[in-house]
Amino acid sequence: MTDVADLKARATLWPKGNRFEDMTPGRVFDHHWGRTITDGDNATFTTSTLSFCPLYFNQPYARSLGHPTTLVNPMLVFNTVFGITVEDLSEGGGPFLGVDECDFLVPVYVGDTLTARSTVQSARDSKGQPGFGIVTWHTEGFNQHGTRVIDFKRTNLVRKSRPEDQ
Repeated sequence: MTDVADLKARATLWPKGNRFEDMTPGRVFDHHWGRTITDGDNATFTTSTLSFCPLYFNQPYARSLGHPTTLVNPMLVFNTVFGITVEDLSEGGGPFLGVDECDFLVPVYVGDTLTARSTVQSARDSKGQPGFGIVTWHTEGFNQHGTRVIDFKRTNLVRKSRPEDQ
């Protein structure tokens, strides 16, 4: 056996993410780490998505409107907070079904660090997809001062882990 084949033969596959059985209504996930949004992140995202609002890339313009610095593109705020939640909520597998009630609450500025918390709102068996349930979470995103900056609900199919539930 080659070293790679031997390593693969001895490796233990660890399941990623949580499963439907872990998603009891009211359970809170305080997602780890957080992410500081840099000027490069904001400029790259804004340019690549053709968002030409000068608040997102022109610091003198943003300051002329009373902001301390460049604002972060709100869709980058959403995608960052959403991304922070994936490991806990949906990495275990299951299609994304949608977002509802998304509110951008206060501006986010270049240099802010975003964190997230999600609460299971509802969980039910999927009628059309054996082996899955449908889960909705309420996710809140915060800046480094603990100020809530974004709030939304998201729904996914979530894989079940027990064969008897499939």
